[in-house]
Amino acid sequence: MKNVNDAISKIINYRFKNDAILEEALTHPSLNKRNSKNQTENYERLEFLGDSILNMIVSAILFKLFPEEREGALAKRKTDLVCGSTIANVAKEIKLGDFIIMNNSERCNGGKCNLKNLENALEALIGAIYTDGGFKNVERFVTQHWEKLAKDMLIPPQDPKTSLQEWTQKNKLPLPEYELAKQTGPAHNPEFTISIRTENYGEVSACASSKKVAEQKAAELMLEKINNSEKSNST
Repeated sequence: MKNVNDAISKIINYRFKNDAILEEALTHPSLNKRNSKNQTENYERLEFLGDSILNMIVSAILFKLFPEEREGALAKRKTDLVCGSTIANVAKEIKLGDFIIMNNSERCNGGKCNLKNLENALEALIGAIYTDGGFKNVERFVTQHWEKLAKDMLIPPQDPKTSLQEWTQKNKLPLPEYELAKQTGPAHNPEFTISIRTENYGEVSACASSKKVAEQKAAELMLEKINNSEKSNST
């Protein structure tokens, strides 16, 4: 693990004192590794911790950068900055997938490029930096990668569900109907398929590891479908 610590420390500008913490943060649940106390060791516990730490530090960054904004606008910014796709993109930037430890089946199925795996592993890495090096070190890491993203966000983003609802109201149509079409996968890593129907534009579906994210993705797909339809009708 020393070689991994050497390699990853050059990328994240933090060297772990405890190699075991780093190994735990990089271990995918597919391995089901166990320690001397017969406890499963993978990144899920550190992921839980890292998720909370990331939310707190990003909230502090936004609070400082936008002193005139109200809570609602700050919440929209934070939602976008800590969503799965943003976290996965940061993970890609630091090539975190190269370091994730997983079984052969997961690897052969594209596990090192899987966006959910990248998201989970980065949250676990954040939790591991905090556990190993304290708040200052993890704050420095998160700020390094998220402050620029926050500064580049010129206006608070509008989430797709809200935009779609406003569009239907503006056009005097019934509100979109969201339905859980399917749930698959194990309990620790479920996948939800949400379908959405809008009058005059039919149905679309989207999958994600949470119902909320799947609904947002489905709404985004529906907005794209509406936009494409309106463009073709105007030509």
